[in-house]
Amino acid sequence: MSLNNVIEVNEVWKSFKTVQAVKGISLNIPKGQFVALLGPNGAGKTTLVEMIEGIQKPDKGEITIMGKKWKGNEDTLHNIIGISLQETRFIDKLRVTETLLLFAGFFKLGARRVNEIIDIVGLGEKRRSYVVNLSGGQRQRLALGIALINTPQIMLLDEPTTGLDPNARREIWDILQRLREVTETSMILTTHYMEEAEKLCNYIVIMDNGVILREGTLDQLLIQDSASKVVEFTIENGTFTDPFDTKGLPFSIRPGETGDKWMVVLRDFDTGFPEFLAFLKSRNISLSHMECRRKTLDDLFVSLTGRKINE
Repeated sequence: MSLNNVIEVNEVWKSFKTVQAVKGISLNIPKGQFVALLGPNGAGKTTLVEMIEGIQKPDKGEITIMGKKWKGNEDTLHNIIGISLQETRFIDKLRVTETLLLFAGFFKLGARRVNEIIDIVGLGEKRRSYVVNLSGGQRQRLALGIALINTPQIMLLDEPTTGLDPNARREIWDILQRLREVTETSMILTTHYMEEAEKLCNYIVIMDNGVILREGTLDQLLIQDSASKVVEFTIENGTFTDPFDTKGLPFSIRPGETGDKWMVVLRDFDTGFPEFLAFLKSRNISLSHMECRRKTLDDLFVSLTGRKINE
């Protein structure tokens, strides 16, 4: 156990009947780090987080939190962790303040902490509202407030903004960004939103099919792939449907989002781009538009898996 790590996951496996959900994952979370587990539905993100939360037990491997295993340390760990699950069910006929007082009571906290939480999550105007009358975004802010009620050293948030409209999603982002600035709380956030991972987290773990494909800071992830730039182009005079034969060349070409758009993946921009231009000229291909941009997490995920994260 490193003194700097608040969570250590070592060679953890978990299966459900015939589905191998997590396949030998190892992961270390240092103090104060906001980590995104980024991947599509079915990647194993929730299963991994549920094992860290103590809800599921690994089939093999070991998880320690602040140097402690769950077995025999349940009370200690519950007091230092804040959890927000994919779906939180409230008692509809309790008011916002009453709901927070209920959870505050589990940690022997009172109205003072509840008022602090209401201010943090921006529910001052809704403090006397019944939960049943809250919007989806307001319910998620309440769930986040419950996760924060015990001033946790570690927060585990599972898809906290799924299903929210863009404005409600950004309200949650604002709360978490402020939290990162003023506390040393460590956080694991599962998400399939690229922008969410980029905005909220200083370390990103890309998962798919129960394994970690890549991990690092955003810059590290994009620089690891030497193709740190992407070239998108449109062919003049209509749609080109035949495959481009780029075998043996230092680049590949794949379809873009529409029939007339294409994308060049360059293994090395400085050497590959001139060869790409020569390739076009040799085939008398004229372009109506070309754009060079910085590679994104979405591009990286496609290059690793052959598909977009939300497909």
